[in-house]
Amino acid sequence: MTIKPFHILFGSVALLLSSFGGQANAAEIGGVRVSGFIGVESRVFTQNPKHAGQKTGLEASVIFNPEFRYRTEDRVHRFTFIPFYRQDSRDDARSHFDIREAYWQWRGDEWDVLAGINKVFWGVTESAHLVNIVNQVDGVEDLDGEDYLGQPMINIATQQDWGRVDLYVLPGFRERTFPGTSGRFRGPLPVDTDNAKFESGAKEKHIDFAARYSHYFGDWDVGLSYFYGTDRAPVLSLSNDGTRFIPTYNLINQVGADIQYTTGAWLWKFEGITREGQGDAFAAAVGGFEYTFYQVFEKDWDIGVLAEYQYDGRDASAPFTAQDEDIFAGVRLALNDIQDTQVLAGFSIDQSSGEQFYNFEADRRIGENYTLELRARFIADSNAGDDSFALEHDDYIQLRISRHF
Repeated sequence: MTIKPFHILFGSVALLLSSFGGQANAAEIGGVRVSGFIGVESRVFTQNPKHAGQKTGLEASVIFNPEFRYRTEDRVHRFTFIPFYRQDSRDDARSHFDIREAYWQWRGDEWDVLAGINKVFWGVTESAHLVNIVNQVDGVEDLDGEDYLGQPMINIATQQDWGRVDLYVLPGFRERTFPGTSGRFRGPLPVDTDNAKFESGAKEKHIDFAARYSHYFGDWDVGLSYFYGTDRAPVLSLSNDGTRFIPTYNLINQVGADIQYTTGAWLWKFEGITREGQGDAFAAAVGGFEYTFYQVFEKDWDIGVLAEYQYDGRDASAPFTAQDEDIFAGVRLALNDIQDTQVLAGFSIDQSSGEQFYNFEADRRIGENYTLELRARFIADSNAGDDSFALEHDDYIQLRISRHF
């Protein structure tokens, strides 16, 4: 029997996970705080592959995500380094290394400056993140687009009585990652990431700019943002020989707003953008609410009910989106127990086609150092011409166990 290198690595990580049983969660070495996690993940697809070259069977991964943080005694200077590595058993494109964060930060009384690689998140809604545009999506991690690559940046910010202003200079564009020929979550042809095209003559060296104003006004939390630079989502076009898709990255101007209104158990949420640079200028928006029932069934449980509507007015010149006229509904359960058990279940339905996307997520801590994460995603009623038709066989169930340190 041949023992593959991945099997050796998988076994080594499993042994490492079990050997850490009684140690504390975090350590400090020479003033540097060390934390993070190492995990083993398995993913099972419930249907056979739809496209040529894709593999069947169990997809297993190991993940290593340490975090190193240092802060000077006067708390003025901070240094952070967070690398990420995944080794996948099936898709070579999913085996990858990235630096999620690696920056120096100076904090004064009213101003702070950050230089290096960082992750920035803007937005308030659950089902779509329209205004969140600084970081590139790590497209090989999952289907939901919730994982992001680190972005080189200089961030200068000031906090005043009238609000916070963040200014960003973003050198070094990060191309989106895509599954390889053997991977799932792709169209009928792989994406040729080695031959990407750019509207800017500077290509990936184009310097992007972004700015955001945020503040609260009573029960209202408001964010206003602007971005000029290379869009993080490419337009995909067929290659001349018809064997692959070629990504093209356009220059865009985007203005965005994210608003949240809190009243009692209600959270009302809205995100909207207008964009120029990809065909006709267009607007997109997502809005809805979350209502929380506290201490239900005479327990410490909290149940949140969510509903959102998505609209997108782009034409065929802009990058593809499946979130155009969809309705999202979901339930969030927090047991508020010592294991920090949380469950999120939801679905989206396209009003015009009727296609549906179901999502289930559950997380629970085991002991002091371990977490167990369950994910399940399913596509239903997808027909030729629908947004998700290329992925209709990619229903899956995923389990991850992580050891935090």
